Amino acid sequence: MKLSCTIRKQQYQFSSVREVLGKASEEKSGDQMSKLSASSALERMAAKVVLSEMKLEDIYENPVIPYEKDEVTRIIYDDLNLSVYRDIQNWTVGELREYILSHTTGMPELSRISRGLTSEMISAVAKLMSSIDLVLASQKMRHQAYCNTVIGEPGRLAFRCQPNHPIDDPEGILASIKEGLSYGCGDAVIGINPNNDSVESVARLLRMTHEFMQRWEIPTQNCVLAHITTQVQALRNGAPISLMFQSLAGSQRANEAFGVNKEILDEAMQLMLRCGTASGPNVMYFETGQGSEVSLDSHEGVDMQTLESRTYGYCRHWKPFMVNNVSGFIGPETLYDGRQMIRADLEDLFMGKLHGLPMGIAPTYTNHMHADQNDQEIAGMLTALGGANFYMGVPGGDDVMLSYQDTSYHDDASLRELLGFRPLREFEKWLEKMGIMENGRLTERAGDLSIFD
Repeated sequence: MKLSCTIRKQQYQFSSVREVLGKASEEKSGDQMSKLSASSALERMAAKVVLSEMKLEDIYENPVIPYEKDEVTRIIYDDLNLSVYRDIQNWTVGELREYILSHTTGMPELSRISRGLTSEMISAVAKLMSSIDLVLASQKMRHQAYCNTVIGEPGRLAFRCQPNHPIDDPEGILASIKEGLSYGCGDAVIGINPNNDSVESVARLLRMTHEFMQRWEIPTQNCVLAHITTQVQALRNGAPISLMFQSLAGSQRANEAFGVNKEILDEAMQLMLRCGTASGPNVMYFETGQGSEVSLDSHEGVDMQTLESRTYGYCRHWKPFMVNNVSGFIGPETLYDGRQMIRADLEDLFMGKLHGLPMGIAPTYTNHMHADQNDQEIAGMLTALGGANFYMGVPGGDDVMLSYQDTSYHDDASLRELLGFRPLREFEKWLEKMGIMENGRLTERAGDLSIFD
């Protein structure tokens, strides 16, 4: 395995696959803070050259965190299809990139090879791609899942109605739900981030959303994004849950800081399949984002993008209905500005889809980042072009409980109209019945909360 490269008569020597992956990454503040990034553009290019010539077998034999030390690594490797891997183990990362981008390579071929790729291989090939490469490759892949509705069908774009409230006030939450639904938002899920994480409060919100969905015969899912152990207890107590949530990361140490592991996730999924209200088999909802491991001091010397890819390798074990990427949620210490945020969103969409996941994107930013709504809208349009399954829908684009910026109900409607996408099939029929949508376009009743009087 060659770990050196000469550019402009200067030799660059790297010590490991992990170092090459880190220094081949596009510039990001979190990697700089962790002292994992390239020191110059030339060193970054040298790392990309070395990476492009590296065989997939070299990456397979050198996981960035050892198998015996890390649960995430074990799940990625134990779930790998070794027959597919052996067919491609002698490819270089550069050859993998050319294969993915070839006009003769489509969804069937990408679905097959994805089963033989470790998460580090997927991260590696993303590092060799330009922004247009990432969009083009992402557009080739479309993954569906079924909870109460089917997400990921071609030509359809879904949204989570996110009616958060600073004190979990039921009237305030219901008003936001009604507004979101009136703009065609909520077919992915009606999902509330609770201020109060107690079992009683979470159960109350679950019952409220479930009863509202039943009363108005809304074909969607409900979820309260409390810690998974809180949701499990609420479910055991009889609360109606159709989608179980948890934030995940790409190292065992980071997941331990989140208070989660394989045993907890297995128990939650099995309980959901036995006691949840979902019709379909995909009952898990995960959120991820570049930088969580850095913020928890659990990065294990691995760059943010590779850790994010490993998170997707971990996620796919539980066959989720939704995986939502929220890179940008933490702030400038991980992604400094809009440029870094846009690049991360494009990388994450591609990596998640190559893992076979039903990916959504939240092009988020915080008010102390060097980013603004223009950056967010560019990220939204590019990832929608790349075939993201869903986005968030936040009143006014400003989450008053979590204090960050995300796509609004109006942004969501604009993305659908811009690209000619329609809501999820079952939800579109409901919107038509309510007079909110006609022939795939919002009617004059959009935004009228009196519909629910």
